[in-house]
Amino acid sequence: MLAAILSLGSIGLTAAVALGFAAKKFAVEVDPRELAILEVLPSANCGACGYPGCAGYAKALVAGKVNPNQCPPGGAEVAEKIANILGVEVIFTEPEVAVVMCQGDNQKARNKFRYLGLIDCIAAQKLAGGPKVCPSGCLGLGTCVRACLFGAIEITAEGLAVINREKCTGCGQCVPVCPRQVIHMAPLSSAVHVLCNSHDKGAYVRKYCQVGCIGCQICKKTVPEAYQVESFLAKVVYEHSEEAVAAVAKCPTHCIRDFTEGYPDGSTFAASIVPVKSDAA
Repeated sequence: MLAAILSLGSIGLTAAVALGFAAKKFAVEVDPRELAILEVLPSANCGACGYPGCAGYAKALVAGKVNPNQCPPGGAEVAEKIANILGVEVIFTEPEVAVVMCQGDNQKARNKFRYLGLIDCIAAQKLAGGPKVCPSGCLGLGTCVRACLFGAIEITAEGLAVINREKCTGCGQCVPVCPRQVIHMAPLSSAVHVLCNSHDKGAYVRKYCQVGCIGCQICKKTVPEAYQVESFLAKVVYEHSEEAVAAVAKCPTHCIRDFTEGYPDGSTFAASIVPVKSDAA
C-alpha cells in the first residue's frame, strides 16, 4: 500500500515539474499594454469593434491596427483611457444608435396568417415569407432582443420591436440577426426618422399598413434638404436632421417619428433626450 502511494506521488511530482517547465518554455509573452487596455474595456465581448471579443480588440490596438474609438459600449471615456495607455491621439466619430424602421405592430399592420411556430423572427420568415403582409415590416418575435447584450430592446404587447436610445450602445449586434433588415444604424444626435422599411408603392402599402410610408413626397416638399425619396420610401438626410422635424406633423400616415416626443405606441420607454454635438464628435 505504501509503495503504491509513493509511486503515485512520484508520478504526480514528475508530471507537475514537467508541466511547470512546459508552461515556462512555451509561455506566450503578453504586452502589458494589452492587459491595461483589458482593464478599461467594458468586457462586453460584443464584437462591435470588429474583433472576436475584448482580448482581440486589445491585441489589435497594441499592434496599431485599429483606432481607440472602436468600442461603442465604452464610448468616449474608454477611448480616452485607451489613447492614454497607448500614447496616441484618439479620433472621435459620431456615435450611432440602432433604430427599428417600422411601427407596424399587430394592430396597425395586417397579417397573412396566424403564426404559431418557434418564437423567432428567422424561423417565422422561413415560413411563407413570414406572417406579415408587408414584406419588410418588423415580425416582433424578439430575435433582436436576444441578440442585445445591454437590454436595450423590448417587444411591445402588439408585437413591435422598439430600441431604447439611451440604453443602446451602438454595437450593431441586432442588425444582422433581423431577417428583414428592419434595424438600421443612425446618428445618435438625430431624433427624427422615417419609421418604415417598405419600398412598395403607396397604394399597396395602404392596404396592409396604417403607418407605412406611401412615398407621397410631402416631407420632401416641406423640407427639401432634410428628406430624400427613393423607390417610394422616404428617408431622413441626417446631415439636416434638425430641419426634418418640420415635416413630422405633415406626414399623412404618421410614419415620421420624432423620438423627443416619444417612442412608438405600446413602448415603455420615455421620450428620448438628444445629445448635443461636441466639437470632438
